[in-house]
Amino acid sequence: MNQELLLESINQTMPFGKYKGRKLLELPEPYLVWFHKNGFPEGKLGQQLALMYEVKLNGLEGMLRPLLKKPS
Repeated sequence: MNQELLLESINQTMPFGKYKGRKLLELPEPYLVWFHKNGFPEGKLGQQLALMYEVKLNGLEGMLRPLLKKPS
């Protein structure tokens, strides 16, 4: 796992939908489960959402929360 990729993914902002504007790490688990069942979007965002699904599935969210960047 590339550390930079993980940092970028948890700090990526959701660009669309009900949770537009939220950091990917802050997305509710049921939302990520829905994507897992129905298919993640193509490209980088889909890969980042799949990574956040795995993070939440494995209970790692609390460990990564301190790495969220504060809004400037």
